[in-house]
Amino acid sequence: MPADEPPQRARIVVLLSGAGSLCAALLEATDDPAYPAEVVAVGADRDAPGLAHARRRELPTFVCALGDHPDRAAWDRALADRIAGFAPDLVVSAGFMKIVGPAVLAGCEGRLINTHPALLPAFPGAHAVRDALAAGVPTTGSTVHLVDAGVDTGPVLAQREVPVLPGDDEVRLHERIKDVERELLVETVAAFVTPPPTSPPRTRKSP
Repeated sequence: MPADEPPQRARIVVLLSGAGSLCAALLEATDDPAYPAEVVAVGADRDAPGLAHARRRELPTFVCALGDHPDRAAWDRALADRIAGFAPDLVVSAGFMKIVGPAVLAGCEGRLINTHPALLPAFPGAHAVRDALAAGVPTTGSTVHLVDAGVDTGPVLAQREVPVLPGDDEVRLHERIKDVERELLVETVAAFVTPPPTSPPRTRKSP
C-alpha cells in the first residue's frame, strides 16, 4: 500500500429489528474518516424503521423475514447468504431480536458481536432491564459480546456499568443503558477491527 494511501477500513454488516439507535450511532462514528470501520449494509428480520438510517445514506439494506421461509433452518441459511454477499469483516447484532443458527454462526466465524442491556452473565435474555429491576440490584449496565450458539453466553468483549436510581422504571433505566450502550458499541467495534501493534524485531547485540 502506498505511504500516502489511508488504511483500508473494516467492512461491517449491521443487523437490527427496531428503531436502530445503535446502528445510527455506529453510522455517525463512521463519518469520521479516521474511524477504522465502515458500514457496508444494514439488514433486518422485518421492514424495521431502523433501516431508514442506512437508506438516508444510500447504503444497501435487506430484509430476511422468518415468515418468508419454510422453517427456521432455511431462514438461517438465507440470512447467512445475505450477510456473506457483502463480504463483511464484522457483523454487528444491534437490537436484532432473532437468535441466529448454525449457518450464520459458521459463516461469521467468530466475527459476530451483540449488545446486551445488562452485565452478563447476569440477566441474559429478552427482558434484561425488567429482570434487573425485579432483582433489586443497585447496578446494571451494558455488555458487548461475541455471539455463540447459546443465548447471551458468548465471550464478553467489553462492559460498562449503569447505576439503578431510586424511582427507576423499565423505560427510564433502559434509556440510560442505551446511552452507554451506543458509546460502548462504537468503542468496542473500533478496538475489535484494529490489529494490535506489531513489535519491532529484536536485534542481537554484538559481544
